[in-house]
Amino acid sequence: MLGVSEVQEHQKTGAAGRVADALTEEFLNYLRVGRNASTLTLRNYSADIAAFSAWFDGKYKHECDWTRVDPFHLRAYLVYLNERKFDRATIHLKMSALRSLFKWLVRTERVKQNPLMGLTLPKMARKLPKFLTIQQVEALLEAPFKGRTKASGSAGASPSNDVSAWRDKAILEVLYSAGLRIHELVQLNDDDLDVLGEVVKVRGKGKKERLGALGGPAVEAVQRYSDLRGRAARGPLFVNKFGDRLTARSVQRMLKKYLIAAGLDPSLTPHKLRHSFATHMLDAGADLRNVQELLGHANLSTTQIYTHITPERLKKVYERAHPRA
Repeated sequence: MLGVSEVQEHQKTGAAGRVADALTEEFLNYLRVGRNASTLTLRNYSADIAAFSAWFDGKYKHECDWTRVDPFHLRAYLVYLNERKFDRATIHLKMSALRSLFKWLVRTERVKQNPLMGLTLPKMARKLPKFLTIQQVEALLEAPFKGRTKASGSAGASPSNDVSAWRDKAILEVLYSAGLRIHELVQLNDDDLDVLGEVVKVRGKGKKERLGALGGPAVEAVQRYSDLRGRAARGPLFVNKFGDRLTARSVQRMLKKYLIAAGLDPSLTPHKLRHSFATHMLDAGADLRNVQELLGHANLSTTQIYTHITPERLKKVYERAHPRA
């Protein structure tokens, strides 16, 4: 049987796209072309499928034939993952990749029945997403100007011509104002913004497009940054000093710096601003389905997790709406 290190090594092979068998290659191509799957999804599915194949080869001493995999093989793999102390979320993700593969095999008539049907996975521990308070968000949004030299010379004034400060301010404002994922943010181009309409065109998961709302402070920060940068509105919106599109890693490093400057937990990720956006919207009485649309969630159940974060909001709604409250 393969050890964890060997499976991880095989995952690296899968992540690079070198999956050995033709069926898997065909399936990944179907996801890429037929489903417009993102690069991240393709990489993760490739890695998880390759990990199962590596485990199968090691345990049964012959190559994995997907048309002959049965529920007993998959149950044994589930036991293996549990024994190796993979957390429940990771197990669900790995089995989700296999479930998608077998559903495709059934659809293309390679197999008659999905061997994962009826297989019980460990229950997911429901983790409530962390979020920042409104006061913490405000402190973070002001952090790009904290400690910088005041170009205008007047007390309390913001630097008037600091391009990097205004860029970072615009990034934080847009992340929070539109509730974007970090990969959605770095993919934005100049012409995705409608300043007059105060909206931005967002390319979400599966290359699905939606409109994100921009508040006044976000629009102001983006306009100020764009004016200082002085470029034609045709390329990437957020760029580094060389004019290249910012990467997600660069935004993560930038956020950590400003979290420290604002006196907040530096381990918080850009996704926490998305959580904060959803929580604050719902706390203010926004309709759940509207928040679902703004976040780009395919299923309402994904958005509903935010209703469990602030029970005081639910109590206020109850007291306002119930005749016997």
